[in-house]
Amino acid sequence: MSQVIGITMGDPAGVGPEITVKAMAEMSDAERALTRVYGNRGVLERACEATGVSLDLDAVTVDLPIEGPELAWGKLNPRAGDAAFRFIEKAVRDAKAGAIGCIVTAPINKEALNMAGHHYDGHTGMLAALTGQKSAFMLLASDRLKVIHVSTHVSLKTAIDRATPERILATIRAGNEHLKRIGYENPRIAVAGINPHCGESGLFGKEDDLQVAPAVEVARAEGINVVGPISADTVYYRAYSGAFDLVVAQYHDQGHIPIKLVAFDTAVNVSLGLPIDRTSVDHGTAFDIAGTGKAKHVNMKAAIAYARRLVAGKSV
Repeated sequence: MSQVIGITMGDPAGVGPEITVKAMAEMSDAERALTRVYGNRGVLERACEATGVSLDLDAVTVDLPIEGPELAWGKLNPRAGDAAFRFIEKAVRDAKAGAIGCIVTAPINKEALNMAGHHYDGHTGMLAALTGQKSAFMLLASDRLKVIHVSTHVSLKTAIDRATPERILATIRAGNEHLKRIGYENPRIAVAGINPHCGESGLFGKEDDLQVAPAVEVARAEGINVVGPISADTVYYRAYSGAFDLVVAQYHDQGHIPIKLVAFDTAVNVSLGLPIDRTSVDHGTAFDIAGTGKAKHVNMKAAIAYARRLVAGKSV
């Protein structure tokens, strides 16, 4: 596996370029030599000016053009959405070819992406399509809490429909395999319920009995150390307190809210189920502060650190 990581700078009008150059500036020379930034050199130069960072951009940039006038910071623009897509597309091609070992993605704007004609629900769906996969899984990782999602960017009604025994089982398997890869010998996995109190034996719905429990039963028969369904109002506290290594969340907010409460600046978004590795910041484009130099790069540094450990084959 290549030891080089490729950072896609995200939407050129957002804070992605700024957090990228800030993180790059704090790398050692050896780390910077094993890093490539997929983006636009002109935008990165402006990001350096906004942040007061000095970088040799020639040495690290895979420069991709953006046609037309200079993009304004913090403004929704389909040209920015198209550019963000092309940065990712090029990085995926290089990752599939073995030129880079892991992609680290800065934030994109889903509205700009779709305005440009790239109809994806976000990075995870886009990466699945670009690598020829039917779907992928989103895992949010922090020191004390890790969460993998059965579904993400869909309505709550659709999420419940998508929580089939087959999808839940696939999510459990993906999470188990990843934790083993990063050093957990026998990952302790808990599956959150869908309904309040897991439906109270059908009083509040039967989805937990009909959709969640069968998946857990099959996973246990395969030798996976998994329990559930467990009521979502207690399972995250138990995991955060050390009872479980991973929680399977049934939908977007069920998993995102606890992670962002306890690790807003440090949680890393990891894509599983793809033929390439990808980590990401767990925040948006922050158009309101783009171009001011104020954006924090703590989350970007965490995503880069996770990527380094993946390419090095070390535990995270």
